[in-house]
This record gives sequence, structure tokens and C-alpha cells, in this order.
Amino acid sequence: MSRALIIVDVQNDFCEGGSLAVEGGAAVAGAISEYVDANHRHFDHIVATQDWHIEPGEHFADQPDFIDSWPPHCVAGTRGAELHPELDTEYIQAFFRKGQFAAAYSGFEGVLTPEDEVPAGGAAMGRSAAPPGAGPAEDAGTDEESAKDAIGLDDWLQSHGVEDVVVVGIATDYCVKATALDAVQAGYSVTVLRDLTAGIAPDLSETIAELELGGVEVEVSH
Repeated sequence: MSRALIIVDVQNDFCEGGSLAVEGGAAVAGAISEYVDANHRHFDHIVATQDWHIEPGEHFADQPDFIDSWPPHCVAGTRGAELHPELDTEYIQAFFRKGQFAAAYSGFEGVLTPEDEVPAGGAAMGRSAAPPGAGPAEDAGTDEESAKDAIGLDDWLQSHGVEDVVVVGIATDYCVKATALDAVQAGYSVTVLRDLTAGIAPDLSETIAELELGGVEVEVSH
């Protein structure tokens, strides 16, 4: 059984100093790096997702309600959309961008980043991150038509024989939760490492209960 780690949205705008900062985001970035450094041999694949907003419509608002609409964040090509510097990308094999033209909380809405655009230092540099037999992913997600044709996270995981996924990242009660629940629906065995996530709500007990009710194992990394 192939096993994958999914690192969700550990980006500058979601960490301290960003436009939509989550308390503890930078610390989680560092903790994930330490975990990956110590445990990468236990995973067959490690991937990461990024919010990558081009024209996300009503997802951005001048007067956001912080439920369905938010201040502008993770705008494609900006520093805010970049992975946080505390996140070591050495072992990350593939990167998936989501939310280009609409709100997208789940990593399973993401599409494979073209190899020539992956963050510096990523394991995908210098080798194909596409599934065996897949066509080129050039310009994936840069417009609505190419985004439809790009390789999705589920397709990528399935093509690499993944059955078991572990989810970490930001934010526990939004993109981590959505990614984990979608993974269950897609047929994967799913674990969230609670201490390697950072949430928006001060009390995450409802989120944890929702994850467990949805079939997700919630554990700690040690």
C-alpha cells in the first residue's frame, strides 16, 4: 500500500505577517519540516497544495464575512502565495495549485503545477512530477480552459498507487478539513496530524468532531 503526505497551504499569507494570517502558522511550517526530515522514509510520496488565486470571484471581498468571503490573499505570483520559508521543500515531489478562478478549500480541487514553476528546491525539480503516461502540464491552471485539462490531485495519487494519506497544514478548520474529508470520499484511508496543523477558530473541537464523524483518524505526530 502506497502512502502519501499532503501538506496543505503552508503559505506566507496564512502565516504571521500575511494578509490572512493564522496564529501559529509559522511554527507549524517549521514543525512540518522537522517531521518530514525525520519521517520522509515512511512515505512513498510527499505533495503540497497552494492557494493560487487569479480571479476567484466572490471569494475576495472588500468587506469579507470570514466565512464565505475573505480579504485578498495568495494572489498568483505574489510573495503571499509562496510557500513559507520555514517549510523545507526538499522532499516534496509535486505541487498542486487551487482556487484560480473560484473558491477552493480542498486540495482535491488543485491541479499539478508545471515542473518549470515548482518552488526552488522541490524534489520535482529536474524530474517529471506527472503521472506515468500523462501529457505535459505546461501552463496548467493559468486560464480556465487549461485548468480543466490539468492533472488533479486525485488523479495523481491514484496513478501512483496511493491508498493511505496523512494530511497536515493550514488551516485546520478550512482547507485541512476540506482536503481530509474529500480524501475520505475519494476512497483513501485518511489521518490528520492535529499538532501539525494551525486553525482559525480558538476552539477546534467541532472541527475535530466533524473530521472523526467523516471517517478521518485524528492523531498527533509523536
